[in-house]
Amino acid sequence: MSPGRSGVRADVRDWAIAVCVAATLLVTGLSVERSAAAHEALGHALLAAGGLALAARRRAPVPVLAVTGLCAVGHQAAGFDVPAVAYLFAVYAAVREGHRVVAVVASFALLAALPLAALVSLHDWGEAFARARGALEVAWLIAAGAAGEALWQAERRADEAERTREETARRRADEERLHIARELHDSLTHQISIIKVQSEVAVHVARKRGEQVPEALLAIREAGREATRELRATLEALRDDGTTPPRGLEHVQELVERARAIGLDATLTVAGQRHDVPAAVERTVYRIVQESLTNVARHAAATTASVRIDHGPDAIAIRVDDDGRATPDAAPVPGVGLLGMRERVTALGGRLRAEPRGGGGFTVRAELPLDRAS
Repeated sequence: MSPGRSGVRADVRDWAIAVCVAATLLVTGLSVERSAAAHEALGHALLAAGGLALAARRRAPVPVLAVTGLCAVGHQAAGFDVPAVAYLFAVYAAVREGHRVVAVVASFALLAALPLAALVSLHDWGEAFARARGALEVAWLIAAGAAGEALWQAERRADEAERTREETARRRADEERLHIARELHDSLTHQISIIKVQSEVAVHVARKRGEQVPEALLAIREAGREATRELRATLEALRDDGTTPPRGLEHVQELVERARAIGLDATLTVAGQRHDVPAAVERTVYRIVQESLTNVARHAAATTASVRIDHGPDAIAIRVDDDGRATPDAAPVPGVGLLGMRERVTALGGRLRAEPRGGGGFTVRAELPLDRAS
């Protein structure tokens, strides 16, 4: 059930209780003898107002406590010998929300005020005290307060248990992330470092001998560097406690420069006025550009690539084009990288299209809404 629907149902339930209490008070007021018939209309109005005020007891328990108490005093002064049922509901609601002291003070004040109010219409202290005692029995008052206190304690214990479960889940998740980070470090870092060092040495030796360095060897060297950076970033993310800023829009230029370093004529165009961009959108933009340029370098046999980022008021559009060998007749099989991009975009409520162009080359287009990610 959504929070909105739950809130509507709670409001309907509160109004139903308030109407029932008001109706009960009015029926009781009509059935009892009144000692001050001149104030009959005022008494009925106060009975109804005290009951209907209970509709707001969850949102404003203290004001409702005051209103129901004043209504009880008012209809006693008007000569209506009716129990202060609405006030008991208000005491329960106030104590349930943690306003114990206010409820106790208000109840003592009401117990003192009711005989004085009854005296207005009876002009006899004995009858006034008897009527006041009948209108608000101390036992019922204590019972209402005790019920509210019991439920408040139960809800507080439930909230504490929920916080404990959440903290335990976060701690286990942190431990699992650290375990994965250690496993990645122990299993991959050494092997990737060997590939990176060996490729660096091979390029250095070839250049020292005056030989032409093969493009494949340069690609291996750059891939080793990129893998090292990515592994380091992944390990940092796994060990991150949430305070390290993620890679986002400010780092897209670095991706384009790396593509240029391996011989790809890459350009970056940013258009539109940048608005507040959620961190999840920034990370996804970075990953889309990164994966697209990686695919261009590895598979497309392209010489140029263009990256365009358009900032709109409600969304960010990303487009990456290359002049590679992809054609509509020989579309590449989607790999893990493309599937990962699609999953990221879909998770944010966006759209992704990755397909060859009619004139040759490949295009990746994504649109990420800003409101869904926030």
